[in-house]
Amino acid sequence: MAARRRKKPQTTKIQPKRAKNLSPGTVAYTGKKTTTVTELDIIDYSKEHFQRFETNNIQEAFNYEDSTNITWINVNGLSNTDDIVTLGNHFELHPLIQEDIVTTNQRPKIDEYEDYLFIVFKMLHYDDSEQLTSEHLSMVVGKDYVITFQEAEGDIFGDLRERLEHGKGRVRGLGSDYLMFAILDAVVDNYFTVVEFLSNKVELLEDKLFDDKEDPDITEEIQDLKKEILRIRKAVVPLREVVNRLEKIESTLIEERTNKYIRDLYDHIIQVNESVEIYREMIWGLMDMYMTTISNKMNEVMKVLTIMASIFIPLTFMAGIYGMNFDHMPELHFRYGYYYLWGAMILVFFGLLWYFKRKKWL
Repeated sequence: MAARRRKKPQTTKIQPKRAKNLSPGTVAYTGKKTTTVTELDIIDYSKEHFQRFETNNIQEAFNYEDSTNITWINVNGLSNTDDIVTLGNHFELHPLIQEDIVTTNQRPKIDEYEDYLFIVFKMLHYDDSEQLTSEHLSMVVGKDYVITFQEAEGDIFGDLRERLEHGKGRVRGLGSDYLMFAILDAVVDNYFTVVEFLSNKVELLEDKLFDDKEDPDITEEIQDLKKEILRIRKAVVPLREVVNRLEKIESTLIEERTNKYIRDLYDHIIQVNESVEIYREMIWGLMDMYMTTISNKMNEVMKVLTIMASIFIPLTFMAGIYGMNFDHMPELHFRYGYYYLWGAMILVFFGLLWYFKRKKWL
């Protein structure tokens, strides 16, 4: 039989913040989601006004610069860096900010500038194949506008857009700082959904560990769960520090009444972080649990084999004695010696079985 080829262990390479051989401030997309065009979803609103339209023309976003309303510009697609630079230059975004917008491996963070705030975070969700997907999001918060950048179309802000359109809640009556909070709140609430889905996967895997049927792929499933929890933790833990700093930041862009909601958001991200740490410990213990289960099953097998050996050792000893070919063995000449030996062996056999039962070894 040919030897089974072992799979080479996969190693995770540490990715640099920016592409190689590029100076700081160079706008170069480092992600994998490419789009042919950059799509803009623009919402302009006030307490009495609402307007929404989609466009591929970056220039149309400039029409709302002097608007007295609040404008939310959502940019879908980061691969066309020329569009990002055009939009960034118009809103006077620092070159390093423009670089971080398209650097998808950027850690969640917050930067404070004189006229705007810049926040980087991650959007997590499970796709139809139950694979964890992480998408790079960044947000620029100005006095009367919010610009969000995401890698591709499709996000978790559907409920927020519906509230804006139908005037539900307080978002239409407050400023851009509250819209910033609402966007972050939607992301954090979705973290709860991701963690809940992860908990179901952990529980199913625990049930499988104690199942009598052996699954050769269970170790691979545990390793996949470890990778998932690390990706979730990589997104959640830094965002906790971002929200904590956002709560304490002194900026004219954030009103005092919005700070109360940010404090509540911080409580939510703390809950998510605690849940992530709990499931992280559980997943780390799954492998130990699996090895313990395998060891217990092996001990049961060894127990049965040991009992069988213990029973047959005295029988083998008795058969060995009377199997020796010596001339002078008185028992060999007994008329019923053969039957006596069988009786003695049967008696020993059942006697040992009774002893093992009494000791509860069987």
